[in-house]
Amino acid sequence: QVQLVESGGGSVQAGGSLGVSCVVSGNTGSRYLLGWFRKAPGKEREGVATIDSGSRTKYADSVKGRFTISQDNAAKTLHLQMNSLKPEDTAMYYCAARTGDWFTPTLTLVPTYFHVWGQGTQVTVSS
Repeated sequence: QVQLVESGGGSVQAGGSLGVSCVVSGNTGSRYLLGWFRKAPGKEREGVATIDSGSRTKYADSVKGRFTISQDNAAKTLHLQMNSLKPEDTAMYYCAARTGDWFTPTLTLVPTYFHVWGQGTQVTVSS
């Protein structure tokens, strides 16, 4: 079974930077998809960035050029570096995974494609 645990959230002023990480335990298999999602109060869950087992990446238009997703395969960790933060980035950030497929997963930001979720870490950006 796969488990995900996020860390690194906190408070930062607009224009600042913050990094969040997700430790992945268990067997992901050889073909997987990992991603970051966020949910602000009163808003729907939104895909932020995803990365697959071949290190292909996809970003939401709202964060492209500001955020970078990466993975440390040896350490089994997922990272999201967030630069030039805006108040609109304030949300609970979750990592998620789709694992165990015999085929290459679709590189997507659609939340329902993922079946394992972490507990979330809060990111707050003030003006």
